[in-house]
Amino acid sequence: MRGGLGGPRLLLRRLREVMAEPVSAQARLDRIVIHIAANMVAEVCSVYVQRSDAKLELYATEGLNREAVHLTTMTTGEGLVGLIAEKAEPLALADAQAHPAFSYRPETGEEIYQSFLGVPILRGGNTLGVLVVQNRARRTYSEEEVEALQTTAMLLAEMIASGELQSLAAPGQSLSLQKPMALTGSPLSDGVGLGHVVLHEPRIIVKQLVAENPEAESARLDCAIQAMREQIDMLIARGDRYGAGEHRDVLETVRMFANDRGWMRRLREALESGLTAEAAVERVQNDARAKLQRQTDPYLRERLHDLDDLANRLLQQLTGVAPPHGGALPDNAILVARNMGPAALLDYERSNLRGLVLEDGGPTSHVAIIARALGIPAVGDVPNVTDLVETGDAIIVDGGSGDVQLRPPADVETAYGEKARLRARRREQYHKLRDMPALTRDGVEIGLHMNAGLLIDCQHASEVGAQSIGLFRTELQFMVAPSFPRQSQQYTLYRKVLDAVGDLPVTFRTLDIGSDKVLPYMTKMEEENPALGWRAIRIGLDRPGLLRMQLRAMLRAAEGRGLRIMFPMVAKIGEFVAARDICLREEEFLRSHGYATPSELKLGVMVEVPSLLWQLDEICQLADFLSVGSNDLTQYLFAADRDNKRVSARFDDLSAPNLRALKSIVDAAARYGTPVTLCGEMGGKPLEALALAAIGFRGLSMTPSAIGPVKAALRSVDLSALRAVLTPMIERLDHSVSIRQELQAFAEAHCVPL
Repeated sequence: MRGGLGGPRLLLRRLREVMAEPVSAQARLDRIVIHIAANMVAEVCSVYVQRSDAKLELYATEGLNREAVHLTTMTTGEGLVGLIAEKAEPLALADAQAHPAFSYRPETGEEIYQSFLGVPILRGGNTLGVLVVQNRARRTYSEEEVEALQTTAMLLAEMIASGELQSLAAPGQSLSLQKPMALTGSPLSDGVGLGHVVLHEPRIIVKQLVAENPEAESARLDCAIQAMREQIDMLIARGDRYGAGEHRDVLETVRMFANDRGWMRRLREALESGLTAEAAVERVQNDARAKLQRQTDPYLRERLHDLDDLANRLLQQLTGVAPPHGGALPDNAILVARNMGPAALLDYERSNLRGLVLEDGGPTSHVAIIARALGIPAVGDVPNVTDLVETGDAIIVDGGSGDVQLRPPADVETAYGEKARLRARRREQYHKLRDMPALTRDGVEIGLHMNAGLLIDCQHASEVGAQSIGLFRTELQFMVAPSFPRQSQQYTLYRKVLDAVGDLPVTFRTLDIGSDKVLPYMTKMEEENPALGWRAIRIGLDRPGLLRMQLRAMLRAAEGRGLRIMFPMVAKIGEFVAARDICLREEEFLRSHGYATPSELKLGVMVEVPSLLWQLDEICQLADFLSVGSNDLTQYLFAADRDNKRVSARFDDLSAPNLRALKSIVDAAARYGTPVTLCGEMGGKPLEALALAAIGFRGLSMTPSAIGPVKAALRSVDLSALRAVLTPMIERLDHSVSIRQELQAFAEAHCVPL
């Protein structure tokens, strides 16, 4: 490639022709190394491919002993080839044998070659192998030659990623890109899903690597960068978000990278090596990913997302290809994405969807709520999963444990298949309990209700035997809509919900937005502490027109039926009184204008702000019912962000302080005869549900799939015996012993299924 840009352009053209020939994988690879050696005026060209056991195996060579192919191996970090794989950086040496990492392999016959140039074969920042050229004479390889070999390595990466070389692997061996991987994340939605990967945002494949007209490519890159910067500026100015789950600070970081001089310089250098604009972006991103993935600093590793975002935006500008979201799916599809909003998940056709895996997104994220509503097994917080998978890879999702098995071996697939069948049998057992009450062995009945947020959820109420919709999250309608729903649209939804459940009561929660629940068509407020900021009822009272519109839609929808409405995030009595007065005025307005109003109106409060714990006597006398939002109440009690993995696991729902707080609510409600339920995630876990029943809760609302397991546990327990064990645990001063462990021991000793 010393003859200028015609060299790499001619080589790439020839290699493309070789890739299209109907020959075996080994013959194709042998021809490729011959072409590269000839073009680079090198006496040796070798391709080493990384296997799943992290060893680098010689797959093809021109110049070395052919008998060494598939026999010579080295570990990552061993020898010059291993060093390149470990560092993911090119290495050019005039005297290779003088390098301290040089490792002699007598079977190859390479001792006569002095100069050495090797580059990593990268894809998505992951090392798939190493491409090497060697010469007898000592010579210094030019930067142009290094760049040209890197360009050629991009083509080999495509070949390895296609899976074609897997046929050359020894029995029991696989390539690194095809190796089985066991990944762990956060459980989002229970269930086991077996299927094949479908990327939510498929990679843009760069097919044209070498530029025919470098000046034109430079102009294309300039235009794309300018358009991308304008797009980011516009999104920030509008307070909008690109993709679900990204907030303004993320966009600000991406904008910073988009204007970074170092990044621009690297793009220019890649372009000057003769690449197309698309290939230059891919080259720079590959190199950046390879470096950042090897960093131990978590902050630097997190910058991968920002750089990925930037590269994807730029490739979309260059190719004009927008990532396809939603639509039909192949059979047994497992969606894999960096992040996803609730609307994006609902866009997919559900019949073939078997699971969801996300790099971001915790158990309380809104996409997790949708996944649970749809009964889709889901796992979140799986680091770099989108870089580890290829479309079509076999994958297993265990939404109960948070485990993800990528390209699983046959025995693992068999074991999970059996687990899925066992779950199906358990569901049949739970279905038999559907019409039976959640009656403990000593005769205490616990009301089991269902959380919902979409019309589609309501069909599950009769399927699982829920006694009511204990929480209908009205904000989900707002989050999946392209614009703020009009009163008529809200009325239609609430009417359909009431019709869908027949005689079952429905408790509607008024709009709970703010903090992490940002509507895509509303300007996001910049707040230092959004979880403690302008949200929920605070927005409703400050923007009473929004609250009145929603309340009027609910009141009209009930017409002649009972209606239950509760207000979220109430921190003081006055807020509930103000919201109640607005609702009663709306009811009187409708009545005076001839509309049918609810036959019975019950107004309640969500107890989720700790300040209400010291106003329980007053609120119990004013509200018709209480509903404990344990998700927020617990995070506020412990000052621990439930979506922050560093602190969310530090505090247990079954700790004495939390159970004492919850018991104080039950006790106050009992004093005034005020009905109280708990509608947080805590109530949907069998062990936690047992504890809640033992401290006095007689109503729990949960995701539909949790009703069966919770009912089975409650029907198997003697509540008075459990209370006798639990009460001293809550009251004792010594907390060295875990309440959770003691409760689990009690359940096992008394054959209570968990």
